[in-house]
Amino acid sequence: MHMIQVVFLTVLVFFVIVTIHEWGHYFFAKRAGILVREFAIGFGPKLFSLKRGETRYTLRLIPAGGFVRMAGEDPEIVDVQPGQTVAVRVKDNLVTRLYLDRLDERSGVIRGEVLSIDLENKLSISLDIEGETESYSVHPQALMITKGKETQIAPIDRQFGSKTVGQRALAIFAGPMMNFILAFVLFGVYIQMSGIPEHVLIKEVTPGMPAEQAKLQNSDVIDAINGQKIGADFGKMIDLIGQSVGVPVTLDIIRNGVVQKVVLTPVADAEGVGKVGVTPMYQTRPATFVETIKNSSLLMKNMTISIFDGFKKLILGQFKLDDLGGPVRTAEVTSQIAQQGLDKLTSWTALLSLYLGIFNLLPIPALDGSRLIFLGIEAIRRRPIDPNRESMVHFVGFALIMLLMLVVTYNDILRLVRGE
Repeated sequence: MHMIQVVFLTVLVFFVIVTIHEWGHYFFAKRAGILVREFAIGFGPKLFSLKRGETRYTLRLIPAGGFVRMAGEDPEIVDVQPGQTVAVRVKDNLVTRLYLDRLDERSGVIRGEVLSIDLENKLSISLDIEGETESYSVHPQALMITKGKETQIAPIDRQFGSKTVGQRALAIFAGPMMNFILAFVLFGVYIQMSGIPEHVLIKEVTPGMPAEQAKLQNSDVIDAINGQKIGADFGKMIDLIGQSVGVPVTLDIIRNGVVQKVVLTPVADAEGVGKVGVTPMYQTRPATFVETIKNSSLLMKNMTISIFDGFKKLILGQFKLDDLGGPVRTAEVTSQIAQQGLDKLTSWTALLSLYLGIFNLLPIPALDGSRLIFLGIEAIRRRPIDPNRESMVHFVGFALIMLLMLVVTYNDILRLVRGE
């Protein structure tokens, strides 16, 4: 596979799993009527920005995740205060734009001093225009313009906090949920691509080992060992041979449709495990729809257990810094797997998507799991937690996560420089 293809596929993997996660937040927030201000992939400075409808779509420099910025998720800041001079543009008796600066440069507008303003509930503004009071209704999608930046107002019914606990929880949980769905689908695609193992057969024979001396050949099917059927149980074959150091074993092999018996004696490797010198592979058949669903579910289960085992070791301190990997190492591994074939990359992408979904549900400040806990507390106490306090908790959590990411990324770069 050409390097350009590898780089493209590596970037595509990150883009897909992050985008599907953020799309989950975005879709269910929009269904709940929440104003989504920004749909971002990455963090940091903007590389690309495009506004469609009410939402600005951005691609940012640091490829370490993404976010969906909803109105009211953090406390809304109203920049217009009584006594401030502004300019408004009116269309069909509704204010559609509020200009907060460079007022002399605005044409076709009405200037005045703000007497009162409500951009959340009543959607109204009163101005003192040359000594006379004029009141206007404000369009629910009116824009405030200052310093060349447009910000759409957010009426209370368009804000995150105005929705029910259930609607908000769904908008938050939808991100990890979409990662789980993507993982399940991709595991299914992988199974369709790789097939269902039926038999273990010989891919390669190692020169000088018992298998060569017994004249085993590539593509021989290993049907049984000492009378025990192997089928597609690769682990069983390894165990039977591994525990038979110096003891002859009988292999039933199928060659060109004919069953043959071969006797050979495993030799010990450096760790004292029996080896005969064959590299195995699976003989597969196409998977049925039911088998695809069943095996995809099994992979989801096994990989989830493996991920939580990793979290357990992390919590118990059973790891070294080199055991942790950030975006750099993940990209490195992804590029290596991309070179092994599209089926392996599909399986790896499914695993990354599953990991991202599970990780985001951990009760760590700034992650979806922590936000769900705050909603759970609100549901129990029947009143929301102070948004400023919650925002501070998430800000501190995000800062700590970014700090850890920097440390891990720095270590990954040093490891690459050292050639490890």
